[in-house]
Amino acid sequence: MPFPAAGDAARRAGHDNTGTPPTTLPPAVLPMAYVLPLRWHTDSGLDELTGYLRRLSGLVEVLVVDGSPPELFARHAVAWQGLVRHLPPDPAGRGHNGKVVGVHTGVDAAHHEHVVIADDDVRYDEAGLRAVHRLLGRVDLVRPQNYFDPLPWHAWWDTGRTLLNRALGDDYPGTLAVRRSTFLAMGGYDPDVLFENLELIRTVRAYGGVQVAPPWLYVRRLPSDATHFRGQRVRQAYDDLAQPARLLTALAVLPALAAAVAARRPRLLLGTAATVVAVAEVGRRRADGGTVFPPSTSLAAPLWLLERGICSWLAVAQRLLLGGVRYGNTRIRQAARRPGRRGR
Repeated sequence: MPFPAAGDAARRAGHDNTGTPPTTLPPAVLPMAYVLPLRWHTDSGLDELTGYLRRLSGLVEVLVVDGSPPELFARHAVAWQGLVRHLPPDPAGRGHNGKVVGVHTGVDAAHHEHVVIADDDVRYDEAGLRAVHRLLGRVDLVRPQNYFDPLPWHAWWDTGRTLLNRALGDDYPGTLAVRRSTFLAMGGYDPDVLFENLELIRTVRAYGGVQVAPPWLYVRRLPSDATHFRGQRVRQAYDDLAQPARLLTALAVLPALAAAVAARRPRLLLGTAATVVAVAEVGRRRADGGTVFPPSTSLAAPLWLLERGICSWLAVAQRLLLGGVRYGNTRIRQAARRPGRRGR
């Protein structure tokens, strides 16, 4: 069943979802919309994000769908007045994944066919937006490639995952871009799954849309703090429940490590680690990746793989014992729907 449209009555009345008349915004250089679903519990990054939105608002139409508590929402409304369209999530929207509800609200309210969807830590420049705009002229969905800048230890660690994904296929970024007409025609995507980007990709494919993942389209991403990073490890491993081949590979890491240790074969361990580093290096060098991924990041790949091996067992345990992984105040059971299925 298609996701309910958001904000139609408000737009017919000439208002945004806040119920207030729209503020005159800067004219956009590119005929694109930028949807940022947001739910903050602290405003520690407000000044930096406001600076980014100020730069962005001169390039594209910006819609921030803000599910933050009322006092933060009000503060954001003041900070972003005249820069963006600041909307609450559609109250008619239902789903465990609040980000997806926010995306539906923003895409429905957008005025342009080409729509960028991005997390609050993604930082596009004009060249990246123009590249996405060109690609959306011939495809339905674009998957850019994120990289971390700056690169604290935990971002270095997680870059090992990125490089392995690049070497063996395509990475999953914190931003996608989609044609609005395709998104609306397919009824949006399921708001009750955890791995929302994979769900959107699979839904576009099931609808018959064309997607592209250019490995050269680099979009900067700010790293989270280390505490947030640690709290996301099992939750990110849970995403692999939607990708059985990846899950089985991750689950095999600990048994293989235990067998090598029991057999007292340190050379096998070192050889395996070296192979993983070599594979990551292939991903690092792909499409001039060395311009954004420092050489040392390939060394993070074995560490990340070991971590994923541990966290995958914990993710499976959460699925079996607890019925799903914690997401906000609820638990989500399904990582993503099976390939080929669409709708709700």
